[in-house]
Amino acid sequence: MSYVGPEFEPPQQRRPRRGPLAVVLAALVPGALLGWVVYEATGGGGGGGSDRTVSAAPTSVSSSVSGSSLRSASPTDDGKPDDGKRPSQAPASGPLKGKVVVIDPGHNQGNFRHTAEINRQVDIGTNRKECDTTGTSTNAGYTEARFTLDVAHRLRALLEQQGATVELTRDGDSPAWGPCVDQRARIGNAAHADAAISIHADGAAQGDRGFHVILPGSVHAGAADTRPIVGPSRDLGTRIAGTFLRDTGEPPSNYLGNGTGLVTRTDLGGLNLSTVPKVFIECGNMRDSKDAALLTSGAWRQRAAQGISEGIVSFLRAS
Repeated sequence: MSYVGPEFEPPQQRRPRRGPLAVVLAALVPGALLGWVVYEATGGGGGGGSDRTVSAAPTSVSSSVSGSSLRSASPTDDGKPDDGKRPSQAPASGPLKGKVVVIDPGHNQGNFRHTAEINRQVDIGTNRKECDTTGTSTNAGYTEARFTLDVAHRLRALLEQQGATVELTRDGDSPAWGPCVDQRARIGNAAHADAAISIHADGAAQGDRGFHVILPGSVHAGAADTRPIVGPSRDLGTRIAGTFLRDTGEPPSNYLGNGTGLVTRTDLGGLNLSTVPKVFIECGNMRDSKDAALLTSGAWRQRAAQGISEGIVSFLRAS
């Protein structure tokens, strides 16, 4: 998702690059900090249910983790259109049987043809913003909307294998545009989801790279009241950040989150209006050549889905 659009204000000024001493110091500590993230992500914090609020986040994490091998066959090969159409499947028997997950693939390919509809203002609780945006794309034209739907399909398959009931906010060519950000939140609420995640990719400047997970801040205004979900959403997001790093090797964002891979926002309609634990993940920067090479790889997208899935599974099994 580009930072030009209804869901984001312009990002904060990028911090100056660290000097040689800071780089040397940074090289000494990532191992211990990575252990903290993976410890949290796998439920090692002890006694953590879905209400547990993580009181602190790591100050940095290592980007030198190699991606894990694929654990499931890729549902879509590179270059082939992914419309997501398949017969509905009953939840398999597994550890997540009875759990409901809502996956929100950001944007929609049809938004480009429905600018009037997506520019319509909707209430996000704290104020009004546009219904949706077109999203971003790589310089070669691979769109964020296509990326997010592909990862969503891979993630759905992995979660259904664990027995979860999975619902997508959009799928294939339905709806033709949107849904609006307020409706995306309502879909998760109506499903009484045990966890919800909105999948995105960023559109920042070349050289800005890495992933970040967006957590809901405390909002109590208008139709928005995130106070009940702030704690469990932070738990969910911290677990996903740890497993995503471990499985993909993608570094935490070097331009947001101070190296933690975690960012808290109070201006996102999809989070403000949610009544269930929910986070966003920006899987990488489509405008950076290094990240774009990953985002356009089917093998890497499978690892991304695996990393997200493992974080969600960890959260739900601790609930």
